[in-house]
Amino acid sequence: MSARSLRREALNLPNAITLTRIALIPVFLWFTYYESRVDSFIAAVLYAVTGATDFLDGWVARRKNLVTVIGKFLDPLADKLIVMAALVMLVHLGRVAAWVCIVVLAREFIVTGLRTIAMSEGIVIAAGQEGKHKTAFQVAGITFLLLHYTYPIDALFFSFDLDANRVGTWLIYISLFFSVWSAVSYFANFIRAVYRREGEAQASEDVRPNRRTSRG
Repeated sequence: MSARSLRREALNLPNAITLTRIALIPVFLWFTYYESRVDSFIAAVLYAVTGATDFLDGWVARRKNLVTVIGKFLDPLADKLIVMAALVMLVHLGRVAAWVCIVVLAREFIVTGLRTIAMSEGIVIAAGQEGKHKTAFQVAGITFLLLHYTYPIDALFFSFDLDANRVGTWLIYISLFFSVWSAVSYFANFIRAVYRREGEAQASEDVRPNRRTSRG
């Protein structure tokens, strides 16, 4: 691939969206660090935008037939960078326990490692719904933790105080459940795929001698 075609591939619309999401990381971290109510609200909005547009780059790539090798690398990288940057900052600010960040990080390393091995061996493992649930609760939980403060909600027939930090904490715990579940499910599917492949290979080896014998 020439340098010109590589540059064109890197700067297509889906990859530009992904790079914009990565570029927003230091911006929302900046607003998160200054813990005023306004800064926290801006940080939460920016993070929610990066999370909500997670599907957008992939959707555009598939819709416009712009799926690229660089995009396949950048999209999951952006997801991990955004989540880990937010969690590390939240741990630093005392809004999330350090073990939560460790569990999320360990899960990402394990699943990424298994996915890399599977791809190198030509094994296709479909992603389960639990992974999508994990992402949804994770984005929502971190958004509420970034909001941090209590916000009065005045609706038409009721009013209450929304404790964003408490809501975010519960959502993060739910996302942890789906994180562990999805990792265990992915590992089980990986093992089944490996055994299935070995069984098919063994069956093909058993068939070959029989064919030779019948010809003889």
